[in-house]
Parts: sequence; structure tokens; C-alpha cells
Amino acid sequence: MSKKKKKLPILSQEASLIDTHCHLDMDAYSEDLEAVLQRACDSRIEHIISIGIDIASSKNAINLAKQYSYISATIGIHPHDVDNITTSTYDTLGELADTFRKHIVGYGEIGLDYFKEYSAADNQRQHFKNQLSLAKDLQLPVIIHDRDAHEDTLSILKSSGAKDIGGVMHCFSGDSLLAKQVIDLGFYVSIPGVVTFKNASDLQEVARTIPLDAMLIETDGPFLSPDPLRGKRNEPTNVLYTAEYIAQLRGISLDELAIQTTRNAKKLFQLPSN
Repeated sequence: MSKKKKKLPILSQEASLIDTHCHLDMDAYSEDLEAVLQRACDSRIEHIISIGIDIASSKNAINLAKQYSYISATIGIHPHDVDNITTSTYDTLGELADTFRKHIVGYGEIGLDYFKEYSAADNQRQHFKNQLSLAKDLQLPVIIHDRDAHEDTLSILKSSGAKDIGGVMHCFSGDSLLAKQVIDLGFYVSIPGVVTFKNASDLQEVARTIPLDAMLIETDGPFLSPDPLRGKRNEPTNVLYTAEYIAQLRGISLDELAIQTTRNAKKLFQLPSN
């Protein structure tokens, strides 16, 4: 007997969600992006932030934000790609921010990745510092990628004065202690669909216990689809499954979870309130 498909959770007319981290420019969406976006709108996904990970994707995110009022862009260079950074890279990022500031709401994703280490660790650390400095100059909150690099990530954030501009630990992968340190730094903790996985006990504890006013929710689409869609392409609408699961962990309504996390996202990224 086939497993019955779980119905998509439904928000009331008083609530909406924001997908704070999605890679809408990736090839996974190239054939049906309009349909993906329509499903999101129909499901009361109020806003989507499309994330830059290199120059090309940063420009693509900006183009999407120019085309759709409910999409905003970020710019930056992912730790996987920092070996390729040159002086002109930083010049280009600064020019993008100056020219398209109306559409750019954050800087990143930037950070450290010691799991895959596609770029040399020393280069990752140096360019992480450089990009944090540029983000401060541009007065943009930062979106942080941290994989198997908790100690160095926190240390660099603290020493670089990132608290002054704020940001979010994207796709959070630590425990409750790390979450507290991130929040004490003035950052938000963003919960991905991974929280719905059976083996994600640490993340479930984080989602259950951190202050609700320090939480964001994301898809990281097209990656990391939540149950019951694990293994399939992720898209903004699926943030509803993640939100419902977290609401159940906390013993609150989906609407309450949605309203507060949406308020948090608007505050961090200075998005307009409807």
C-alpha cells in the first residue's frame, strides 16, 4: 500500500510566511519557475529571498527581484568559491550594492565550510573577514554558512564586529549551546526542513526552545526538502511543512509561528510590512 501524501498545511488570512533562503536562480527551477512562484503565492508565502553565492547568481537574484515585487536579493561569495575571488570581485559586489540597493536586502551567503573544503581553509577565513568588512561598509545584514566550522565562524563574527550589522545563521546545524551563542551575538537562527528528519534531535531541540523572536525559517531550495518530500526538489511552498512541524514541537499554532517568524524576517531584512 502506498504511503498517503500529507496535505499541505494551510495558513489563515491573518498569517503568512517568508522563505528567507532560496536559490531561485538555480537550474532546478529553470523549466517551471513561474509555477513554483505561483504555488508559493497561492500558499501565502509572502516573500522569498533569493541568495547570491557568486557574482553570476548575485546578478541573477537581483534580476529576479527586479521582476517580482515579492522577491528580494542578496549578494556575496560562498565559501566554496572564495579561491576564485580577486580585487575586482569585491569591486563588482560593491557596484551591485550601490546600483541595485532597492532590491538587495542582505550580504551572503558567506562563511566557512570545513566539510567539503572546496576552497582552502586559510582562504575561507581571510575572505570571510573581508566580506564581513564589506558588508559592514554596505550596512547589509549577513547570511552565514557554517558547516563543521562552528568555533571559527563564531570567533570571526565576534572579532569582525558583525553584531553591529546583524544577520542570520542560515540552515542552522548546531546544538542549543551554539544557538544561544548565535543569539547572544544578536543574530537569528534559521531552521531548515532538516528539522523534520527523524535523526535531527539536536535541531529539533533548538527549534523547540530558542526564543521565537530569534527564529527564521527557510527552505534552502532546491535542497533539503522537509518530510514528507525528502529527496525531492525543494521549493518555497514547502516551508509550510517546516513551519507546521516547528509549531507542533513548540505547542503553538501554525499561524502564531508564521506571524512571528515573518515579523522577524521583515525586521532583519528591512522588508516592507503589508
